[in-house]
Amino acid sequence: MIAKKERGKMERRLTASLTHACEQAKPLLPGFSWLTHEVDYQRFPESLVVTWVFDTHPNLANALKGDARRCIADLTAEALAEAGLDVGDVSRHLDFDSEEACQREHGGDWQRRLRTKPTRH
Repeated sequence: MIAKKERGKMERRLTASLTHACEQAKPLLPGFSWLTHEVDYQRFPESLVVTWVFDTHPNLANALKGDARRCIADLTAEALAEAGLDVGDVSRHLDFDSEEACQREHGGDWQRRLRTKPTRH
């Protein structure tokens, strides 16, 4: 179990490194909008999920092909390493979504959408 003080430090490092990855990705991935992460520190690091959000489903589908998917995995792995985290196979900690799907299915309410997504681990 991770102490509350250490969780706060870890969260700040993780947020900063993922923000950097997000800014790096914007010019590289057409339609990429933003990313977010969720983690349950009671089940860390297994519970860590980084969600990459694209504007439309077609842009998301294109990103999941070939080099773009590898770019996403590499950027995520670099961000996690920068934050001092070792999660093993980073692909197990990735999720993808689109603004278009959130608008259609949850009226644009990302908090509700992320809260109701099935748990990955």
